[in-house]
Amino acid sequence: MFLTLSVNTLKSNHMRKLYFLFLLQITFLANAGAYNNPINHGFLPDPSICRVGADYYMVNSTFEYFPGVPVFHSKDLVSWVQIGNVLTRESQLPLRNTLPSDGIYAPTLRYHDGIFYMVVTLVNSGKEKKNFYVTATDPAGTWSDPIVVDQSGIDPSLFWDEDGKTYFLSNRGLTFTTERAIYQSEIDIKTGKRFTEPRILWKGSGGSYVEGPHMYKKDGYYYLLTAEGGTQYGHMVCISRSKNIWGPYESCPQNPILSNRYAYEKLYGTGHADLIQAHDGSWWMVHLAFRTPQVLGRETCLAPVKWNEQGWPVVNGNGTNSLVNNAETLPERPFNPEAVRTDFGNGSTGFEWIYLRNPEPENYSYAVRKGTLALIGSKFSIFDIASPTFLGRRQAHFKFNATTLLDFNPKKENEEAGLLIEMTNKFNYRFVITKNGKNRKLRVLYSLDDLKGCAGETDLKPGAVRLRITGDKKNYNFQVAQGTDAFRSVGKLNVQFLSAEVTGGYNGVVLGIYASGNGEKSTTSAFYSWFDYEPLNN
Repeated sequence: MFLTLSVNTLKSNHMRKLYFLFLLQITFLANAGAYNNPINHGFLPDPSICRVGADYYMVNSTFEYFPGVPVFHSKDLVSWVQIGNVLTRESQLPLRNTLPSDGIYAPTLRYHDGIFYMVVTLVNSGKEKKNFYVTATDPAGTWSDPIVVDQSGIDPSLFWDEDGKTYFLSNRGLTFTTERAIYQSEIDIKTGKRFTEPRILWKGSGGSYVEGPHMYKKDGYYYLLTAEGGTQYGHMVCISRSKNIWGPYESCPQNPILSNRYAYEKLYGTGHADLIQAHDGSWWMVHLAFRTPQVLGRETCLAPVKWNEQGWPVVNGNGTNSLVNNAETLPERPFNPEAVRTDFGNGSTGFEWIYLRNPEPENYSYAVRKGTLALIGSKFSIFDIASPTFLGRRQAHFKFNATTLLDFNPKKENEEAGLLIEMTNKFNYRFVITKNGKNRKLRVLYSLDDLKGCAGETDLKPGAVRLRITGDKKNYNFQVAQGTDAFRSVGKLNVQFLSAEVTGGYNGVVLGIYASGNGEKSTTSAFYSWFDYEPLNN
């Protein structure tokens, strides 16, 4: 009503001043505390969070990629910076022969008595799931070797009660064939040995695939948070409580406490959450969600939480979450933006760079040619369940430019090197230099399960080549430039074909630099000078 008034209808200067002050206040309130979801972009699912003083730390799933479990730090819950990775040694994370979307599932991060604990499941190609935890006094690392817990299931969590006892939770008992529910056992935190048999605490609120348990204690109640409904459009967060840690647990009357299943939002699959009380006393929830098309994977989002008079948490006022949230946040403590360029001449890469499974170190060298990273293609290609020569980073934005400077002169027609967009070993796009007789050819190659082909090709002049992939919600555009030439397009491919709706699985797109001998080790190194990742939107 007030916003439709004409200023001319206000009879006095005093009324006009009040009106303008009112408009300023409305504008301020509309923007106060607003933040955007996701708070961490790209393939960063299954967030778990803990607080030490006014510092916040968070981890995510990594599946078949190495190193495993990135660690992020924040001062305000909205701005995050990666400070390391938890599982950085093959002795911690053996990923040989790990299938796409197997590997590391749903870590939980906790802090107790001066020690950080990260507990997680390793799923490896049909073997019994292995739950283990590692410890560190600094979340940036170095982290200990694994301590295994003899309890099955996935998505494990730890809880310390006020009497000092430690409890281990997962969604199965002693074997993966036991009934799906939330199980708990008491353990020796020094050794991982169980003091008790796993017992069922809660079978969930009625949704399918109950998992992701986290335990909290507040006002005399033990609260058990779970994920249900499967990690797609029907995903949701539910909660129960009990006065006794062993139950029985009563279901919250408002379950699910978070779900966008029927919300008119462009944020889908909200679920798999963790709660945190901030240092100012406010409560928050981190959870996963995805945007469409599902090429970015499941991302990390944030929602405010209030506790109602009945002692149940209410998420964001109505049990949904949005891309733009107007909740009042902690005082902003942003970090510097991530650098666009990774300069391989510096002899290292940032924490965001990852390999497919455990890398073969001899295929990556900063010493062969000064100022470059040399990639030596092994006999393995992206199609093999192995560790091809590939160093990538998550696609974190729908619109982006990814550019590299490559010097590669293959001696054999089986050798290739260039840029790779990888969703799985069966669904990927390659922008690679190959040998064609006495010449070099640049090709845009696609693999969509059994459908393989070339979407464009061009001859190359002698010398180094700048390769660029420009992405948006519809297409990846593959471009090339040499010398002082402007970039020109070699081909386009549809983004949708690499989305999870087509490929299945739990991952998001990873893009980066690649080399392969396609059946035999390459005789020529591919020299990469730098790699730019330039976001063009959120």
